[in-house]
Amino acid sequence: MHCLCNSPPPINPFLSMSRLPVPSIIVPTGPGRTRSATGPPVPLSAQSPTSQYVLNPLWFPSEESLATWDKYTAAEGNGLEQIQASFCRHATKTVGRQAFNMDNFAAYLSAAHSVRDRLIERWNATQTYHSGKNPKRVYYMSLEFLLGRSFDNAMLNMNIKENYSGALEDLGFRLEDLIPEEIDAALGNGGLGRLAACFMDSLASLDYPAWGYGIRYTYGIFKQLIVDGYQSEYPDYWLNFGNPWEIERLDVSYEIRFRGYVNKITDANGRVRFVWEGGEKVLAVAYDNPIPGSATKNCINIRLWSAKAINFDFAAFNEGNYDQSVAEQKNAENITAVLYPNDNHMVGKVLRLKQQYLFVSATLQDIIRRFKKTRAPWSQFPNQVSIQLNDTHPTLGIAELQRILVDEEGLLWDDAWDIVTHVYSFTNHTVLPEALERWPVPMIQDLLPRLMMIIFDINLYFLQKVERLYPGDRDRLRRMSIIEEGFPQYVKMAYLGVVGSHTVNGVAALHSNLIKTALFQDFVEYFGDSRFTNVTNGVTPRRWLHQANPELAELITETLGSDKWLKDLSLLANIKPFAEDAAFRSKWMAIKYHNKARLALYIKTHCKVDVSPDALFDIQCKRFHEYKRQFMNILGVIHRYQYLKKLSKEEIVKVVPKVVIFSGKSAPGYYVAKLMIKLINNVSQVINNDPDTAEYLKLIFIQNYNVSVAEVMIPASDISQHISTAGTEASGTSNMKFVLNGGLIVGTVDGANIEIAEEVGEENIWLFGTLTPDVEEIRHQQMYRPSVLEPRLAEVVASIQRGDFGDSVIFEPLLSTLTAGHDYYIINKDFASYLETLAVVDKAFLDKDTWARKSILAAASMGKFSSDRSIKDYAENIWKIKPLPQA
Repeated sequence: MHCLCNSPPPINPFLSMSRLPVPSIIVPTGPGRTRSATGPPVPLSAQSPTSQYVLNPLWFPSEESLATWDKYTAAEGNGLEQIQASFCRHATKTVGRQAFNMDNFAAYLSAAHSVRDRLIERWNATQTYHSGKNPKRVYYMSLEFLLGRSFDNAMLNMNIKENYSGALEDLGFRLEDLIPEEIDAALGNGGLGRLAACFMDSLASLDYPAWGYGIRYTYGIFKQLIVDGYQSEYPDYWLNFGNPWEIERLDVSYEIRFRGYVNKITDANGRVRFVWEGGEKVLAVAYDNPIPGSATKNCINIRLWSAKAINFDFAAFNEGNYDQSVAEQKNAENITAVLYPNDNHMVGKVLRLKQQYLFVSATLQDIIRRFKKTRAPWSQFPNQVSIQLNDTHPTLGIAELQRILVDEEGLLWDDAWDIVTHVYSFTNHTVLPEALERWPVPMIQDLLPRLMMIIFDINLYFLQKVERLYPGDRDRLRRMSIIEEGFPQYVKMAYLGVVGSHTVNGVAALHSNLIKTALFQDFVEYFGDSRFTNVTNGVTPRRWLHQANPELAELITETLGSDKWLKDLSLLANIKPFAEDAAFRSKWMAIKYHNKARLALYIKTHCKVDVSPDALFDIQCKRFHEYKRQFMNILGVIHRYQYLKKLSKEEIVKVVPKVVIFSGKSAPGYYVAKLMIKLINNVSQVINNDPDTAEYLKLIFIQNYNVSVAEVMIPASDISQHISTAGTEASGTSNMKFVLNGGLIVGTVDGANIEIAEEVGEENIWLFGTLTPDVEEIRHQQMYRPSVLEPRLAEVVASIQRGDFGDSVIFEPLLSTLTAGHDYYIINKDFASYLETLAVVDKAFLDKDTWARKSILAAASMGKFSSDRSIKDYAENIWKIKPLPQA
């Protein structure tokens, strides 16, 4: 036996680093003076020559050492030879290759590390500059950041793409061959994550001091493959070959506690305090992702958290219990393994809640650590920190910040709550009841016992204030309670977001009005209208035009005489007069044709179907959900197919050839949405193999939709469909991307479609269908009165039930949403106007000159829908932060 009594305890490297003392920092405070974090202002003459830096107190270099440091940390140039030297250094030293065994992937990695070197130079300079100025920062908390590829975006924003193209060509590589080697970062699912990515691009480009916070998902949401027509989910191994765009921060980690118990104590001052102890702990470890701005030195950061185990059970390992020895490690890593774990079972629900708490707790600890470096009093926290909650996922942070301030920092409840409610602002992204998060109270009590106590107190104190204003109105108290009564009780996270924030915003004019008049009506009456506002979403033109459609971007720059429109999208309006220029129209449509040919090649390569770029390309690419009504679209496609089958050879040649393209993922547990995908794929097998109609109709489903696929699809659209049931789509951003690239919209009067129509003109968009005020009455009638399917819809349904597209039993749950489900999303009501609108589009497509004018005028009217405008709205009206450009 070995005596262990004198052996030191095992040291966890994460903990040992996270427990290092906070460095004493020296921060510039004005001309001629700096302020030490541990003392009064120090004259420059009395300072170490290193005072311009954020210092580690263990390293005080001499002037000679500092000169050497500066010499070898000087910025790398962007000349051809400098880029080539950097590329070859990384190829041989970082990637470990030589000239004889290079390939495109190794070349991509080498080039990516070379670009990252230049990115980090800007990033370091920005962080040093912000630390010196100590501005108010915004912290954007989002469970998703759908970044897409970083390589091309970084080169474009830093204006070095042309240099890299030339440098790599001399080395025998084509840049266009290397860009596709990058795998999309699997950090998001749909519009929520892509919006967050656009916002980070705009924050960087507009010189705002900002951080993004999210989670580093090991396997993304999932990789979608179509097997026998069904969506099948597989891990997205996007990190298998590393990620050159992230910086692992093993020295930045925080303990996160789950379960345990709460002790009630009395401190030395006689105050009653609560201490959360015991339970299980994991570590949240930081990974940083620099985000460069366009035409600026500003380079901000997205910090993503990955869960790690604190301990390794070495005793169990030595005893041969290998599974037990790594159980803690597996359980910890599961927390950040997958975005939105399937919550159709209790284990999945617990994992989701763990995921959200780790996210908010680690983020708040990091924000507070940065704030404490300033040595400012807590009363200054709202003047230094603004936190934006992107949907309900981060709203646990409201209770967590209250817990930290009261339990750990010793603030009085009211003082802490005043700080909390001046720091947070909350973006609501939906009015759908099923999408508004609720957590069972027993689950929170078990997993986060102290947070549940905090939430109960927040709710009690809030309802006491409501009761004083509306005495005796018990029904109002029930309606406004954060806690939903029942068995079990639930915590309504959107209500927590409203109560704990100083501003609540919707993301389109219609949506913002709905959250005030329907979703949060009682809260509007209590808090007043000023707490609720609108910030219409936007997209970044750097990604969605300059990067996704370089030929069109070049034509616009050439026509306008500069590329200033990239940061002032309103300048696009200056191309409107060129809609009457035949030569310009010809160039515009030639670019559209080239983009359609590129998509046709992609479809041929990945779907094994030939499509003609001369056909009308009709695209719907978005997350699959009943309210987005991909079901209505495929029913319309079946109707078109039936119509074509009835035509004679003389009649069919007059029909506009059409390619209908779907893409998007369904949540793994969303059975009805997955049946839509199955139906689309079954129908495509029939249509695409019918020689009678092959020239006039093709149906395509592109699997595993992501940002890079969208960059191929969106520039190629003639029309795109945004056909949600009126009043259900908060905003939508894909509609903005399509129009920005010269595509026209077929849509309902919903979300941002309304504002797009106001900008482009009703003659350049096709809107149809029921209006929002009428939806509930129609649902009522369909529920309680007999309704008959529209004749053409009935014929389509009958063909599915006959088995024309496979076993009809498979689709019965989907078809029953129209009948037994009382058609909640009113497809039957809108079907006739939908078909009529598509017929009008067909006719318009035949007039090529008029179509080109519509395309140009629509794109030129999209100035309002830049994410730059959205971010300025947030910064000026909600966050109260100012740009901080570097000289």
